[in-house]
Amino acid sequence: MKVPISWLEEYVRITVPLDDLAHRLTMAGTEVESIDTTLSFEGVIVGLAKEVGPHPNADRLRLVQVDTGAETLEVVCGAPNVATGQKIAFAAIGTVLTDAYSGEEKKLRRSKIRGVTSNGMVCSERELGMSDEHEGILVLPEDAPIGMPLDEYLGETVLDLELTPNRPDCLAVMGVAREVAALTGETVTLSSIEYPEHGPDIASLAVVEIEDPDLCLRYTATLIQGVKIGPSPDWLADRLRAIGERPINNVVDVTNYVMFEIGQPLHSFDFDELSEGRIVVRRARPGETLLTLDGETRELTVDNLMIADAGRPIGLGGIIGGTESGITDGTVSVLLEAANFHGSNNRRSASKFGIRTEATLRFEKGLRPELAEYGVRRATKLILELAGGVVASGMIDEWPEHAGAIQPVDLLASDIERLLGVSYEPELVISTLETLGMGVASSEGVYTVTPPYWRPDIRIPEDLIEELARIIGYETIPTLGITGSVPEWEPNPDRDLRERIKDILSGFGMQETISYSLTTPEAEAAARPPKHGLEPLRVMNPLSTDQATLRTTLRHSILVVLARNARTWRGPLRMFESGRVYLDRGKGVGLPNEPEKFVGVVAGPRSELEWMSGEPESSDFYDAKGIVELLLAELGVSAGFVPWEETTFVPGRCASIVIPSAGRAVIGVLGEVALDVLSEFDIETAPVAMFELDVEAIANLPGLQTLGEQDYVPFGRFPDSSRDLALLIDEGVPAADVLALVERNRLVVSARVFDVYQGDAIPAGEKSLAVRVVYQATDRTLTADELIKAENSILRALEHNLGAELRAQ
Repeated sequence: MKVPISWLEEYVRITVPLDDLAHRLTMAGTEVESIDTTLSFEGVIVGLAKEVGPHPNADRLRLVQVDTGAETLEVVCGAPNVATGQKIAFAAIGTVLTDAYSGEEKKLRRSKIRGVTSNGMVCSERELGMSDEHEGILVLPEDAPIGMPLDEYLGETVLDLELTPNRPDCLAVMGVAREVAALTGETVTLSSIEYPEHGPDIASLAVVEIEDPDLCLRYTATLIQGVKIGPSPDWLADRLRAIGERPINNVVDVTNYVMFEIGQPLHSFDFDELSEGRIVVRRARPGETLLTLDGETRELTVDNLMIADAGRPIGLGGIIGGTESGITDGTVSVLLEAANFHGSNNRRSASKFGIRTEATLRFEKGLRPELAEYGVRRATKLILELAGGVVASGMIDEWPEHAGAIQPVDLLASDIERLLGVSYEPELVISTLETLGMGVASSEGVYTVTPPYWRPDIRIPEDLIEELARIIGYETIPTLGITGSVPEWEPNPDRDLRERIKDILSGFGMQETISYSLTTPEAEAAARPPKHGLEPLRVMNPLSTDQATLRTTLRHSILVVLARNARTWRGPLRMFESGRVYLDRGKGVGLPNEPEKFVGVVAGPRSELEWMSGEPESSDFYDAKGIVELLLAELGVSAGFVPWEETTFVPGRCASIVIPSAGRAVIGVLGEVALDVLSEFDIETAPVAMFELDVEAIANLPGLQTLGEQDYVPFGRFPDSSRDLALLIDEGVPAADVLALVERNRLVVSARVFDVYQGDAIPAGEKSLAVRVVYQATDRTLTADELIKAENSILRALEHNLGAELRAQ
């Protein structure tokens, strides 16, 4: 927000240096980024046209003798309005100016024009970049000092403010003036809004109807007839340029000026273009379109709030007007609007159409309905002064049931001390709040405060305490030691387990992803997760259609992230996500079930591409299986895997993750993602392996080690012996069951499968499983007899429990 100092001084007297004022504003939360000068005219000074005479060789050119304060120079000028005695803008040779015809910047050179040397230029507004006017030169006031740099004379000192989103009042010069007054002890002078009303009753000429009072809390309007559209006076045009706005015409400029002055957006309609003199504030109807002032045709929906006349849309409420009812040079009657529109709806509509206007910026932050009347009256007064005309008697004011009325806030004196650590005298509290325009009543340690209409951000006691601290001064709050006792540390096993799993997976080279917990059933269905049975939980007021329900699975979000990364990366892809899913229990059963899940995916090559090693193998089911095994091993748990079927995964390439030591408790699922599922996400990298773990199921496992502690196992002092077994076993028996049974023997320290074979010499329905068994004792070297006895014991157990028989040694 840019605030010209001269404009600010119309409402509050500035009694401190600008640097000091900027510091005070910044310390009070209204940060001043810089103190700037608006205009830059390097090489241009104020000159005096001492004498103007005819050009000897051209009837339309004049010779001007320009006094620069240091010398007198002759300049050739073609402007019809140049005259002796004028103060003018003189550009010396070498100055860079805007070409009045091409619009390009060019360096001024000494040249002969029709035989006479021109030693500079008498400038128009266009050549100075001030406006498009170039029919005549810029004539300066008579008091302009000769020789003074033009930017010093015309330039405006401006405060450039960086505002926080909760202070829409400071998006107006008047709001900043109130801040200055509160910080310097001055008072604010309000602009006059009084004007004569000599026209017919406005109610006999115009009608306003609000069909949707939830989206338009208040609508005020005045009617000015007999106006004359033309350029704005210099003071108004200069003010708008100083804040970065382009002057258009006197009526439109007034609406912009008042918006920046008090913070209330306004809009002006050509009243003669309104059907039946009627304004209807309503939602758009399906199929309606609007040609807006920026030349774009907008297709409207029922979510868009329209300003319409009796037969058509004429504007997007609080965003932008339509061309068919806009102000033109031929406008003679102006209907002036100042309304209060719903901030969230305004923001959504502006976002949908990609429009970001100054009006939208203010409405979306929240304005009070009370501001509308002051705004429309202030603008009406200025239009009368600058464009003439007659104001119709009265004002249209549609404010259904005074919606959004200001609510008082109760503030306890004890709360001030509790939050700030300092106690203020009641007189200081009351005077400070009153300097901010608040009404204050005090009784027995309770302040009942009525916020002013320009401070919609004041809603709760903490807001008032913040106001006291920043106006009295944060630097005045004394430094105090901690009072009370420091809370004791409380263990949180669930958090510890979650963080431990994240650390382990990150250590395996996996990247953590975080996705929104809001989605849609259609999006989740692409991952083919198991059916929960009940409908997903719906959000009452979703921000967008693709965030309408709470997620019931993490599989969809991790595949979305994988697809995005697979399109731009050809190396290993390993990522995981953790979070809660939300499962409805049904009506009357209670709150939803919110289990926490971990889901991970592995895809792409197993290792980085290297020129000397050729094409690496692709990651697959066994890579994900290995990650799960190592993860659980780090947690002190041994994993098992049982064949399983789910629609997300390839048939025969899916397993449930079980824990043999916990009664084969199921803690998750592992599998290779089906190709038709991958195609739903446009993932061309295959295979893709996925695992999903239930955190609560893991937390309930006996002997879990969540803090990274490990039981110390001393190194074996005696040699180990390994023997291989080739077992003939039913193809449906998991290898994990075989290994678990082998490892029960007290002399076995490890067992692993190193070969699986089905084919010639193997009966149908069976498989050959080759297992390498390592034996070792802690107190002796095992003898051959002990090894044979242990092996025979293992074989008997395998035959008895799993139907396995020895194929060969």
